[in-house]
Amino acid sequence: MRFYSAQLGMLLAASLLAGCSTLPSSNSPLTKSPATTMPAEATDCVGTIQAPAAGLEATSDPELLQSALGQPDKGQLCMGQVFVATAPVTVYRVWDQAKSYTLYGRWWSFMLPKGPTDQYREANAICPGWSVLNQMSSCTLKVGSKIVVGPGQSADCGEGLVYPKSAVNQVYINNDSRNNVLWVENCDAGSNWPQ
Repeated sequence: MRFYSAQLGMLLAASLLAGCSTLPSSNSPLTKSPATTMPAEATDCVGTIQAPAAGLEATSDPELLQSALGQPDKGQLCMGQVFVATAPVTVYRVWDQAKSYTLYGRWWSFMLPKGPTDQYREANAICPGWSVLNQMSSCTLKVGSKIVVGPGQSADCGEGLVYPKSAVNQVYINNDSRNNVLWVENCDAGSNWPQ
């Protein structure tokens, strides 16, 4: 009788251990924040959504997120997370000095942009036809503004120039300067870029 009890105990312990090994961990790649939405091809994205600067909290805004995500070869973000500014946060933008309204565009960075220009274009998938990238400015996010952060989507610029998906995180701010809708303030006048 004891022989069967010992065998039964070992069988039960082995079953429990085997069952535990198949449970998903909290670090499972299938575990997502409810505020993060990824397109079907997001599994093909490069890199991760990096934690942004202090003064930003994760939130949900599916419409804003969708406006920041791009299809392969069209630029924008490959995947993203929406954040709301709870304090002023510095953001940087490289733009076209000949088009002054582009200072308040939609694509920004938390990091001070560095050249050379071709390297920056490739890291951020910015086609030459989209901007000459010769001016750099910094602004602060308005408290209460929502942004999207994530790695870049690929961009087909034509004439054989294609930038691959990028692990570099970009900041999407839904500015519309032509309609006086700005989510940034305290912008400097800009300086020549790269320096």
